[in-house]
Amino acid sequence: MSPDAEAEAGAGAGPASSRTQAQAGAPYAGIGAREAPQAVLEQLEEIAQGLARLGHVLRTGMSPGADQAFYRGALAGGGRVELYLPCPDFQAGARADEGQGRVRVVPQPTAGAVALARRFHARLDGRPWEELDACEQALLARDGHEVLGENLDSPVAFVVCWTPGGGREGRDPRSGGTGQALRIAAARSLPVFNIANRDDLEAVRHRVA
Repeated sequence: MSPDAEAEAGAGAGPASSRTQAQAGAPYAGIGAREAPQAVLEQLEEIAQGLARLGHVLRTGMSPGADQAFYRGALAGGGRVELYLPCPDFQAGARADEGQGRVRVVPQPTAGAVALARRFHARLDGRPWEELDACEQALLARDGHEVLGENLDSPVAFVVCWTPGGGREGRDPRSGGTGQALRIAAARSLPVFNIANRDDLEAVRHRVA
């Protein structure tokens, strides 16, 4: 099955009570746009704090904007974090507490993640995979780890994100790099809460209340 067909099969996972019942302690992906407004960043930090207090482990990629808001919130809530980076020194100045046992860093994508990224690359900007530079490919490859874990065999319980337009399947060009992770999540029929949608925001807030 092609990535598009897989994504179509898993698309449309809107808010529902069954989507918010993930077992406490299960990992989730906290991801989103670099250009998220300040008010949204504050919401993401608050959500990450609440999920940390419930025992959920954050998986994120440490890009500026939404990823770093999740990171700050998870640590503020006493939670644990798995960081999946495109290269070892990525955003090193923004990282904290890595030596205190709460942050686990995977410094670069595996070959399997690179192969997965190539399959799910959507050419939303018109460029095929072969025209992306090594950094761009690594950024997309780490998205697979955010959703499926270090060995690509342990999917998250759910995804929380913010992208312009509120898409959940990664088909909207406005979703940018986050769309790669959303396409992978859709192919696995994983619940996605894009808090640009009011219903998704309320569902997540209900969970952490």
